[in-house]
Amino acid sequence: MAKLSESGAQKIIEICGRYKDEKTPLMMILSDIQNEFGYIPLEVQEVVSKETGISVAEIYGVVTFYSFFSLTPKGKYIIGCCLGTACYVKGAQQIIDKFSEILGIKPGETTADGMFTIDALRCIGACGIAPAVSINGTVYPKMSVDQVPKVVADYKAREGAA
Repeated sequence: MAKLSESGAQKIIEICGRYKDEKTPLMMILSDIQNEFGYIPLEVQEVVSKETGISVAEIYGVVTFYSFFSLTPKGKYIIGCCLGTACYVKGAQQIIDKFSEILGIKPGETTADGMFTIDALRCIGACGIAPAVSINGTVYPKMSVDQVPKVVADYKAREGAA
């Protein structure tokens, strides 16, 4: 969505219209937009502001505060590496470093081919199976640095890009 298309703008206006009778519609609107487009860039926030009367500053504050909203496109496979205390003390930093090394990106970035995004997460509530990694909702328990290359290769193989 380098430049917001007319059909994209219409879709955003339609989403905003769904919640016109809600007292506090912003989270629902942003959630629907995130699900529809995969991210919420500034030009989208401007359309939401125009449709709702909520300032761009307030919208931007919400988008940047909540980790499930993104200002940039995410990859097809989102690798969420838990860095909560239990995971961290069991080597989670080395695991996220290995994903970064293999994929050539840092946490918060997406590979150039749009396949992978690495996200550093604070806690995914899987302390009993630490260190844990989540990829598009699939949790990998007791992950080790040695397992990372195989996990990446498996996802690449799904796409025929191995």
